[in-house]
Amino acid sequence: MKRIKLNQLIFAALCCDCGLIAKKLISPVANIITESIHIPGGIATSFSLMFLIVAAAIIRIPGCATTMAVVQSVLAFAFGMTGSMGALAPIGYILPGIAIDICLTLSHRIFPKPTSGIIISSIVSPVCACLVANTIVFHLRGIVLLVYVMVSATNGAICTLPAVTLVERLVPIINPGSPKEKIST
Repeated sequence: MKRIKLNQLIFAALCCDCGLIAKKLISPVANIITESIHIPGGIATSFSLMFLIVAAAIIRIPGCATTMAVVQSVLAFAFGMTGSMGALAPIGYILPGIAIDICLTLSHRIFPKPTSGIIISSIVSPVCACLVANTIVFHLRGIVLLVYVMVSATNGAICTLPAVTLVERLVPIINPGSPKEKIST
């Protein structure tokens, strides 16, 4: 099993914090969008999950995103950032982390480049988060649920570009032993 280095551990902790801060900063703007189309919030979740995806894609240790999601859920719970899910909020953090790990692990087996799997992870993890929120809190059905899922998937896809850019620039710094070949999705 691969051991995690100190710089990778610090980077993972920084990404956990950045995800929580980003969610808090983006939420007011995102709520304006969701209120205009009459769906529940959650657009900021895509941007928050982007940091978990970036860290997991760079560190490349199995279970990295899930572990970071657990840490993030504990921090969110401690800071009172549970939102409408209340005590069940950790489920809303952990399940998308598991989805990220599954997507990245499968993608890295097929394409070993660091950016492989980012787009699929960026789409699947917010959809997973919105379905968890829907199951726990909103109980939407039909076309409204479809719109909610599509908005989450679209925002996840939009977050792919900054995620790929961050991974391309940070891989040589965080993992200096990684191949220096051209990184592409």
